[in-house]
Amino acid sequence: MGVRGPSALPPPPGFAPAERRLVRLLSTPARVQRWLRGLPYNYEERGETLRTFRVVARLRTAHCLEAALSAATIMEAHGRPPWLLDLESIDDLDHVVFLYREGGRWGTVAKSRDPGLFGRRPVFRSLRDLVWSYFDPYIDLTGRINGYGVLDLRALRGTDWRLSDRNVWTVQRALIAMPHRRLSSSDARYDRWHRRYVEYRRQFPDRKPVYYTRKERWL
Repeated sequence: MGVRGPSALPPPPGFAPAERRLVRLLSTPARVQRWLRGLPYNYEERGETLRTFRVVARLRTAHCLEAALSAATIMEAHGRPPWLLDLESIDDLDHVVFLYREGGRWGTVAKSRDPGLFGRRPVFRSLRDLVWSYFDPYIDLTGRINGYGVLDLRALRGTDWRLSDRNVWTVQRALIAMPHRRLSSSDARYDRWHRRYVEYRRQFPDRKPVYYTRKERWL
């Protein structure tokens, strides 16, 4: 994969003036990450949603896939390919992040209910190394990464994943259908981190763990 040069904003109807101003301000992955961190998490209490950047910017709330779509829309306007990285889990609760490349290294922008699943700085030599940075923080009561795949949103035809006012379920279906590369992992490593998670939540039921290593790589 290569990063293409700067591109124009999406064609008409394009961004509304307020959206355009926001996109102009969020000119780097780090700025997009800060913006997403400031948004309340969308717990979908009134039913499942899959909102585009337009709706996220208006309602100011997002879950992980909505955040990834929003980051892809913003970063595409600044010349970066709209790539999504899907982290596949054994419990079917996948985590989706915006994927980018900078200086030949991989990084991500993401939103999550768990501190360890936000974005990563562009310091990873390979996608596999990047995915491994999420393995330990992904482990909770049921989660364990067992694969990953990359979707180029430009391949989706007939779906306005950038600015539609409707839910864009086509994106979710494409993520499920695309090929995923297996991630083999040690059962002993999983068991160790799983026990630690269970014990932590037993002691601190209202907290999320941040005891992970290599946090300097987090965005």
